[in-house]
Amino acid sequence: MHRKLLLLLVPLALIPVGWFAITMLPEAPYRSLDNEGLEQMVRNGATVIDIRRPEEWQQTGVVEGSHLITAFDERGRMMPDFAARFGQLTDPNEPVVLICRTGNRTSTLARMLAEQANYQEVYNVSRGIVSWIAAGKAVSPCSGPGPDLRC
Repeated sequence: MHRKLLLLLVPLALIPVGWFAITMLPEAPYRSLDNEGLEQMVRNGATVIDIRRPEEWQQTGVVEGSHLITAFDERGRMMPDFAARFGQLTDPNEPVVLICRTGNRTSTLARMLAEQANYQEVYNVSRGIVSWIAAGKAVSPCSGPGPDLRC
């Protein structure tokens, strides 16, 4: 009986320690968006950048109006032309929304943009296009970017 009680109480005793550790983590220098937040940003005219690779755009389609600039190759290396193309479309003082498949690549990129490139309003679609599609949101078919970097 005492052993079962101990097994229940020890994890409960660790909750304050875990909470303290979480509250001490530095706040992300960007904001996370869910699907409703992304819809709002699109309605407000924010620049949305889909950083996935062309085969990913073809498989799932893209959020209407997104600009398509591949940020990372299949090995996770930054594409050599990404910074130049991104800089042509964005202004560090204007909101920019990043979307990828699940939000992992964009969270890395959002942190870099905010901390190293001094972007003031960076948003990461936290669960990416996968969540968008699962929620039944519309996507546009896309085989690759046109001259304006959109489908």
